[in-house]
Formats: sequence, structure tokens, C-alpha cells
Amino acid sequence: MTEEKLPSRGGGRNSRNKPQSMILLVIGAGLILVAIAAFLSIPKAQTEIQQVTNSAMPIAVDFPAPDVRLTDLDNQPVALSNFQGQVVLYNAWATWCPPCKEEMPTLNAYYQAHRQDGFAVVAIEDGEPRSEVADYVKANGLTFPVWPDPNWVATTAFKSQVLPTSFLINRKGQVILTWTGPISQENLEKYVTPIINQP
Repeated sequence: MTEEKLPSRGGGRNSRNKPQSMILLVIGAGLILVAIAAFLSIPKAQTEIQQVTNSAMPIAVDFPAPDVRLTDLDNQPVALSNFQGQVVLYNAWATWCPPCKEEMPTLNAYYQAHRQDGFAVVAIEDGEPRSEVADYVKANGLTFPVWPDPNWVATTAFKSQVLPTSFLINRKGQVILTWTGPISQENLEKYVTPIINQP
């Protein structure tokens, strides 16, 4: 019985497979380059989405603001009519809503910059329990009034069906602008600041 020799790992076998190895190497390198290109494109795509979600544009409207009456996080009675004579941005939002949470830091910063000018943000949370809303407000350092609305009183009164939706109420109590979607800092400065600055 003759012993069968296994092929050696020397030059003979490698030389026969050299063209095939080169092809595999080129294909492998190509796949790596494709993967790197795909990876590098992810931040760009995210940036474009961020710009789209941050560019909600207002629609001009004209109707008296409903006098929504609720209780605040301290269980005290509150009403939109308490802000008569101020410019109010009523923001309908929810703790579970990603675009709502996205705009909260922007609204908070704008409120801090303009609260001394007779401007208020009133964020009315749509449907969640008081304790959950209070925890969110504390965790995120929100300084404007936040009212829980477990029975959807405000969104019903304003006929709002999408979150987030915001309504700008002028000093005479008229709703003059509405946004569907998160509001950018640029749009707050462009559309809200001139209303605040009106005599």
C-alpha cells in the first residue's frame, strides 16, 4: 500500500492559487471600502434628518385661545387666561414622544432668554400621569410651566391631533401661529421674537 503524500505548504500549491488569492484579496478590499463608505455616510444622514425634524414651519391662523383650565404639577389650579397680556407658546407634547423631547432644550433656552419680555412657554403634557410628568421635568431641568393633562382637555380644546404641536397666542389672547413638529431656535427667533417685540 503506497502512502499518499499530502501536498506541501510550499511554493507549488501557493503558486498555482496565486491568481485566485489575488482576486479574493481585491474583492475583500472592495468590501471593506464599501463598508467604510457606508459607515461614514451615517452621520451625514443623521444630520440631514436632524435638520428636517428641526425645521417645522408655522401656519398663520386667527382664533381666540380656548381658556384651558387644569392643575399644575403642584396640584394647583391654572388656566391659560392667567397669561393674558403675555405672548404664550402653548406646546402640546408627551414624555414618550421623541420629537417632543428633541425640542424641549430649545424651548427652555428660548424661554429663559425672553421670559423678562412678557413671554411664556406653557407645555401641556398629553395624557401621562402627573408623577411621570414631574419626574421628566425634574430630570431635564425644565423651567417653564408644565401642566399634566391626563384627560386630553387641552388637545381637545385646540383640536390638536399630532405631537408635538405648538400654538402662539398673542397679548390679546388670539392664536396667530401654529406649528406641527419640533420648532428650531431659528424659527423661534424668526417668527416669535417679532411678536414679543411688538408694543
